[in-house]
Amino acid sequence: MTVPFKIDLTGKVALVTGGGGILCSGMAVALAECGAKVAVLDLRKEAADKVAAQITAKGGRAIGVACNVLDRASIEEANALIEKELGPCDILINGAGGNHPKGTTSQETFCRELFNNPDPGQISFYDLDPEGIKFVFDLNFLGTLLPTQVFSRNMAAKGSGVIINISSMNAFKPLTKIPAYSAAKAAVSNFTQWLAVHMAPAGIRVNAIAPGFFLTDQNRSLLTNPDGSPTPRSSKILNHTPMGKYGEPSDLLGALLWLTSDKAAGFVTGAVIPIDGGFSAYSGV
Repeated sequence: MTVPFKIDLTGKVALVTGGGGILCSGMAVALAECGAKVAVLDLRKEAADKVAAQITAKGGRAIGVACNVLDRASIEEANALIEKELGPCDILINGAGGNHPKGTTSQETFCRELFNNPDPGQISFYDLDPEGIKFVFDLNFLGTLLPTQVFSRNMAAKGSGVIINISSMNAFKPLTKIPAYSAAKAAVSNFTQWLAVHMAPAGIRVNAIAPGFFLTDQNRSLLTNPDGSPTPRSSKILNHTPMGKYGEPSDLLGALLWLTSDKAAGFVTGAVIPIDGGFSAYSGV
C-alpha cells in the first residue's frame, strides 16, 4: 500500500487503536510512511506486533501494544509504555470497534410469521439481548471515549494535537439488522462534534472518518459467498453505492492524512467525512 501524498509527521507520535485490523493497519502504515513514530494498539497483541513489524521492516519506527479499550487500567498501562518507548501522543486514531451477533436481528424488517410463531433459531427485535446491545455500544462509544481521556491529556497540556475517530456510514444511514452498531456509530459522530467544541480551547482538532462499505475480516462471510460471489445483502449494498464497488483500505488514506495535517486542515474540526462511494448521497431512486 502506498500513500497518495506525503505530509511531514517527523517527530510526531501517532497511536492507532484497533490497529491490527484491515482498515486501521493501513492507517498505521501510512502515518509511519509520513515520518510518525507509531504505536499499534490492539486487543490481540500478535496482530499489533505484525503491523508494527511491517512498519519497522520498511525503516519506520513502531511498536505493537496490547490494549483493551474498555479497560481504563489497560489503557493507562499502554500509555505509560508508549510514552517510555516513543514519547507522548500527538495523533490519536480511535479505530477500535465492531459488532456482535447478540446485537443483530435475523430479519431485515418485522416478520409477522415469526412474530406469531417464534423460531428459537431466529432473533427478532423482541429477542435482542440487552447485554449484546450494551457490548456493541460500549465497544464503539466507550472504546472511543476512554482512550481519548487517557491519550489526549498530554495534548491538552502542550496545547496541540489531532484526534480522528472512526465512525461509519451507519451513522448517516442506519442499516437493517444491526441497530446496536448503527446507534453506537451515530454516538461516535455526535461525540466527535461535541469533543471538537470542548477541546478547541486546548488546541486539539477532533474529526471523524465515516467509511462506507469495505470488505474486512468481520463482514466478509456476510457479504461474500464461499466462491467469492456477492450475497443478496452484498448485492443490495452495491446497487445502492453509485460507484458500484466496495472501498479499498487505501481509499481512506487521503482523508486521514488531510485531517492529520495541521497545514492542510488546520481550520477543520468537528467534521465527519463520509468515504462511501456515494452511498450517503443516493436515495435509491
